[in-house]
Amino acid sequence: MKSFLIIGMGSLGHHLVAELDKQSCEIMAVDINEAKLDALKTDFKNVVSTPVCDCTNRAVLQGLGVEDFDVCFVCIEDYFQACLEITDLLKELGAKKVYSTANRDIEEKFLLRSGADRIIYPERDICSKIARVECSQNVFDYINLADNYSIFEIEAPKKWQGKNVIELDIRNKYNVNIVAYKSGDKILPFNAEYIFNEEDHLLVLGYIDDLKKITK
Repeated sequence: MKSFLIIGMGSLGHHLVAELDKQSCEIMAVDINEAKLDALKTDFKNVVSTPVCDCTNRAVLQGLGVEDFDVCFVCIEDYFQACLEITDLLKELGAKKVYSTANRDIEEKFLLRSGADRIIYPERDICSKIARVECSQNVFDYINLADNYSIFEIEAPKKWQGKNVIELDIRNKYNVNIVAYKSGDKILPFNAEYIFNEEDHLLVLGYIDDLKKITK
């Protein structure tokens, strides 16, 4: 079972606790405000500890045993100085992986310099996802893997329906790879003999510009 330290029980921290709890992960949730920790242990079965403490204090943070967690999350959304100090201390104390929250590019720069392994932009990330889905024809969802490179859920273009991937030569013609297809609620492995149809959705790996050529 993986273990996670989540510092800051604002909206982001609370949602993160809820999602990790669903995955049966071991969670320590920390905040300086006791009221924000109330009921976490009763609401989420995998929350094993909820210490009330100031994590900008090196001795306090060291006492949490940060080096033992698989991932540490710094979810302090409204006080960047504290986020920066805690990120720096976590790396000094041997944290294996640190996710930190930023609201501006300049904050990301300083957090990365302080050792953050990944930056979370809560509002920007969700707005970017909504915009890409809603502004792209026939795109239902996507998972971003790198800049402009993602897995997209799309419906099969009409000109593909009734044919298979060999006939269409999709990889060479469109520069994308179909990794699976979704039939109802099931995601099924894709093979070259699969016949595209109107009901199923495709999970397509590729660049945004190449996807636009398919879905326009």
